[in-house]
Amino acid sequence: MQRIMINGLIFLLVGLALWNGWLYLMQPRMIFYPLRELQATPADWGLAYEEVELRSSDGLRLHGWYLPQPGAGKVLLFFHGNAGNISHRSDSLAIFHRLGLNVLIIDYRGYGRSEGSPDEAGLYRDAEAAWRYLTEQRGFAGGDVLLFGRSLGGAVAAHLASQVPAGGLILESTFSSARDFARLAFPLMSRALLMRYRFDTATALKSVSCPVLVLHSPQDEIMPFALGQAVYQAANPPKAFVELRGDHNGGFVLSQPEYEQALAGFIAGRMPSP
Repeated sequence: MQRIMINGLIFLLVGLALWNGWLYLMQPRMIFYPLRELQATPADWGLAYEEVELRSSDGLRLHGWYLPQPGAGKVLLFFHGNAGNISHRSDSLAIFHRLGLNVLIIDYRGYGRSEGSPDEAGLYRDAEAAWRYLTEQRGFAGGDVLLFGRSLGGAVAAHLASQVPAGGLILESTFSSARDFARLAFPLMSRALLMRYRFDTATALKSVSCPVLVLHSPQDEIMPFALGQAVYQAANPPKAFVELRGDHNGGFVLSQPEYEQALAGFIAGRMPSP
């Protein structure tokens, strides 16, 4: 009986190790959903733009768009979510254009026309390349650069904000960490899961001193509302939380006009009322 129990335990441990190894290798496909083909350009949406090519610190060519706003002194650096590419962000780009901002939106490595394959460290390098472009080539002061991250892009934006003197940080429909997301999405499985990526937004926020605006919907079916609340709790003041309406991908549209009004106030230096 003892031998059977020992053999059973060994079989279980080996099976767990194999399962964990397989999931570890599969995590990139489970997290990143890049599309290569650009479906449109800002010109198709009636917006002026310039093609931008960046170079990451590890030598990859990255593609993006710079949307100028004549007379504007501030610029928004836009980090999108884990799926698609920059050509799927027309609604958001139109909103920030109406709000009177220059905008730089980039595709991470492996997305759109950017070289390479996505991984956590690589996305952070891509964000740093975009910051250098705005501050060194475009001549923006750090305090005039606002960082915006939606969903996975929130983790990228928060990490960058912990490293640079940005003027403000906007986090929309994002999560406190990859581990926290796994605990809520897969309560039992996550206890034994070897995580390949951290995307630890909450820890990054401890080193962020600029104003922070967090937006999240209770109806978000992908990123649990509790994770948005945890992001807000982790941020240093001054900070504000705005409750959206609707689902993960469409909440910012369904929450108009309050959504745009909250952004306008934050951009102007006024924290939205709770």
